[in-house]
Parts: sequence; C-alpha cells; structure tokens
Amino acid sequence: MARLTSIQDLEILRDEWERKRDPLRREVAICTGTGCLGLGARAVVSAFEREVELRGLQREINIKETGCPGFCEKGTLVVVSPPGIYYMGVQAEDVPEIVEETLCRGGLVGRLLYTDPVTGQKAVLEDDIPFYSHQMRFLIKNNIKINPKDIFDYIAMGGYAALSSALSQMTAQDVIEEIKKSGLRGRGGGGFPTGKKWESTARAPGQPKYVIVNCDEGDPGAFMDRALMEGNPHSVLEGLIIGAYAVGANSGYIYVRMEYPLAVENAKIALHQARELGLLGKNILGSGFDFEVSVHRGAGAFVSGESTALMNALEGKVGEPRPKYVHTSECGLWNRPSLLNNVETWANIPLIINRGSDWFSSIGTEKSKGTKIFSLVGKVNNTGLVEVPMGMSLADIIYKIGGGIPNGKKLKGVQTGGPSGGIIPARHLQTPVDFEELTGLGSMMGSGSIIVIDEDTCAVDLARYFVDFLCDESCGKCLPCREGLLRMREILDGIVSGIGREKDLQILKEVAELMRKTSLCALGRTAVNPVLSTLSYYPDEYAAHIVEKRCPSLACKALVSYYVEPEVCIGCGLCKKNCPQGAIEGEEGSISVIDQSRCTRCGICFDVCPPKARAITKVSGGLVQSKVKEGEKA
Repeated sequence: MARLTSIQDLEILRDEWERKRDPLRREVAICTGTGCLGLGARAVVSAFEREVELRGLQREINIKETGCPGFCEKGTLVVVSPPGIYYMGVQAEDVPEIVEETLCRGGLVGRLLYTDPVTGQKAVLEDDIPFYSHQMRFLIKNNIKINPKDIFDYIAMGGYAALSSALSQMTAQDVIEEIKKSGLRGRGGGGFPTGKKWESTARAPGQPKYVIVNCDEGDPGAFMDRALMEGNPHSVLEGLIIGAYAVGANSGYIYVRMEYPLAVENAKIALHQARELGLLGKNILGSGFDFEVSVHRGAGAFVSGESTALMNALEGKVGEPRPKYVHTSECGLWNRPSLLNNVETWANIPLIINRGSDWFSSIGTEKSKGTKIFSLVGKVNNTGLVEVPMGMSLADIIYKIGGGIPNGKKLKGVQTGGPSGGIIPARHLQTPVDFEELTGLGSMMGSGSIIVIDEDTCAVDLARYFVDFLCDESCGKCLPCREGLLRMREILDGIVSGIGREKDLQILKEVAELMRKTSLCALGRTAVNPVLSTLSYYPDEYAAHIVEKRCPSLACKALVSYYVEPEVCIGCGLCKKNCPQGAIEGEEGSISVIDQSRCTRCGICFDVCPPKARAITKVSGGLVQSKVKEGEKA
C-alpha cells in the first residue's frame, strides 16, 4: 500500500479504486458475521468459491465476505448484485443451484427468497422485506456491502471522507460544535450528550489525553456493537480519529470483550491497514495531526463496561468502578483526561460530519436524535438487529419489524436495557422508544437490547434471572450492590420455589431503594429495575406465587406438576422412553402413570406427548395447561 500524504491523495485513491470496479461484474455478498458463521456461512463461502472456479467464472463473479446486515433469524444471508437478490437460510448444498439459476441464467431460486407468512408473497430485494422496509438503516445498511477486512471497500463507498473534511476544513472546536448541534447522545446506556462530553475533555488541562472505544457490551441478548465492529470497523475507527482530533488526543484504545474474537481480529486488521495507508500514525493526511490506536481484550467481566471500571482494566487493574466525584473527562485513564464512547456512538460521527448536524437532528424526537440499533430477541418471529429512528413505538418494532409473537401466543411484555432494565407490560406498547420515555416507565434504553416475552414467561422468574446474573457480575466493591443483590436473589429464589412470604415484597422494595441511592456505580443503582418494574406491573403474579403457591405462567419448576390424563392417553410410551428419571410407569399400549416422588418436573414428557393424544397435563395450583403443539393455542 502506498502511504497517503495528503487529502488529495485520499481522493485520488478513491477515484482510482472506483474506476477499477467493473459495473458488469456480478457480486455475491455472503454474511460472515458471528451469527451466520454459526449457521454454516464458512461452508457456504467455500461452496461458492469452488462452484465459481469449476465453471471458470472468476472474472465474471466476485465472492465477498461481509458483516451482519441484521436479519439473523434467516442466516446464512446471501445477496447477489446486481440487482440485489436477497437469499435467506442458504446452505452449502444450495450453492450450485444459485450459481446455475441466478448467476448463469438470471433467474431466481424461489425457495430461498423471503416469504411473507400471511400473504405467501415472495420478496426479492432488501426493500421488499418487511423486516428491513420499516427500518431507517444508516449504520448497518453497508455491512452487507463491505468486506470488513478490506479498507479499500470502505474507502470506495466514501469512507474517511468525514476525516478528510474534519482535518482540512474544520478546527477542533468546529467539530465539537457540530457534534453538539446534532444532539447525539451516548448509545452505551447513559445517554449523556456526546458533544458536551467531548467539550469537557477538550477543555480539561493536562496531557496526554486519551480516546477510548467501549466494545464491552455484556447485556444478555445484545450484539449491536459486535456487529458494527465485526462488519464495519473502519466506520468506528474513522469516528475515533475525528474525536481524537477534536479533543486533542494522540493515543486511543479499542476495548473489546473477550467473547468477541472476530471483532478483535477485524479491528486489528483495520488498524494495520489504516496505519499502512497513513490514516494512523504521524502527520495523518499531511495535517500535522498524530494519532495511534491499539486493541485491548477485556477479561469478560460485565462490570467492565462501566467507564471507570473499563479504565481500571486498561491500566491492568481489577475491573471495578471508581467514585464519580471526578469525571473521567478530567481524570480518567492513568489520571489523564479521557474520552470514552461506545461503538455505536463513534460510528455515528462520520455520518454527522458528512451529512451535517441539521440532517442528524431532523431524525428522532425532541431530546433523542438520530437512529438507534436494537437487538430484537426473545419470543418474536423475526429476531436480529434493527435500526430505527428514535421515537418509534415498541409496538411497531415488535409487530411491523419483528413480525409479532410466534405460535399465536399473547405478548406479555418487553424487557429493555439489558439485565438492569425494567420489564414493560403489553399495555405500554405504544410508548415511543427514547431515553426519557423508557426511564419514565421504570426501564432504560441501555445499550439497546429488546427482549420480548410472551404469556409463557413468568415475570417473577425473569426478575430472578436478571438479579442472579447481576449478582454474579457485581464486582463486590461496594456493600449496597454486593449484599443487596445477594439478598434480593435469596428472596426471589424463595418466591419462585413456593416458600415466599408476603413481607418479602416490602423487603425487596426497601433493599432496592437502598441500592438505588447508595451504590457506587450504575450497575448497582439500576440493578433494581427488573425487580421494581415487575413488582409494579405484575403484582398479581407475585401474589399468586406467595399466597396461592402457584405460577400463573406455569414456568416455575418448583410450583409445577405433570399428570397423565387416563381418558386420552394412547399408550404410545413416548413419555416413559424419554423420562430421564425413570419416573413414568406403564407398559407400551397401556396408560402411563407419573411417580410424583421421582419426577423432577423437567417437562420432557410434556414436550414429547404427541398432539393426537395431549395426555400430559401441566398443573400449578389448580391452573391447568394441556399439551399443545406448535401453532396451536392453549
């Protein structure tokens, strides 16, 4: 690679690379993000390479490995351009047919196209697919178009133009003012105005200053930062360099959690390529600005996502938070002024510089501007990453984009903001998603996970699950968080086990209030949200567990029993064959009987009972649920 020594060099390179592209050459883009790799994407790539070589089509067809475009439910995703035919659920054995039918004959493989579950209509292009057509995708749309391991792919699509503009046409203060005017708020959870944080760091006395990318997202069900860092690392790096220029930093770090090896790999490749081109290092693009970045792998602690804990970890110390009476913008990494934003926040910076603050602030609500990426998971038909304008309602996200709830079940609620977020009931689905509205409902934006729960999910057990997670992830430095979480877990364990007492509810509220007021960091202060929100919105479920000793959702194992209905049992013996405890008696052809003293309530018998029998009954305190197969309503 020839080193770029000026702004003009970058534009010349962009033009040359664009001229080299053959507009008639077909391209097969294959998602090789973590999700699709788990579904066999590597075998799909190999199959395409093999098939194209066998047919001698290397000059006519380009095989490109890309990042995640979001529709993880339907991986492996393959896009053939032009015109952009979207194939889903592709396996290696499908490749010869795609090459023959689409690349050679110009036809379609209908069974691999998206099919509307209601109308049965096929969708050919991305914009025809409801999951995508209801989104506003500025950050993740290019993931399927860019090879994250090739900097020239990013440059050819306008990459580093924002950096070029910032270094050649704007002062550091101009950049900060543009970010302030945009209304961008931190996407990592706190929602603090990004421009104000930058301004505070720029004004802080002392050198050196540091800029940091927080890619330590640890929320269960969240993978927004991972997808951006894996699929378009240069967009994050470009934002980071612009931020460093704005605040006067010459050193930076990309902190990536241990569980993201592909994000680490692609980030390191991006740094190496940017360094070779002169986009990192000394005198970037002849501007006189020097900047270097390194990647740091986290040790996997959830609490290290907190800003001061992350900085402790970068220093080689235990990842635990510091008191916040001094802001990290003034005294952060190695007690120097430090600017930390999460991956999504940094990726927004090139967009704002390229398109302007007025454009960005025209999207969203009065106080929450731009788009937000959410991971939509749980009991919803279409799972994956969605990017929507701030202010879109939960109902639109779940039903227009997510396709509703599977198997005819009823929506019970939505958990937003990760394990420290609250559970919002179905009656609040019209709530616009922004920082203020979610906080007002006892939840939070967090990093952006949306977990959908249906009628089979127990609100009490869900609160217990998140408290259990946070209990294990608390650093233990401050007593309110350490002991408060232990006490809440103990109480909730008792309630879901059928030994809860009415006074436990008051104790939960008192402990939660103490934690909220006195915990050292946000983990302890927000860990109470799952408990307080379920106490507020689902009091009847707590009462049922404590007073009636039953679980209305038939989910809490200790409060559930299984019985065989003799009048409908067909004697197939499947329940007996599959029972791991040998708790079911009866010869094949005769009625089965469950020995309750040996039954561990695992529910396997309930799952394997054939639909023509529906003989296994699930019971909790007199509440009965017969065996129902997928697609049938209880």
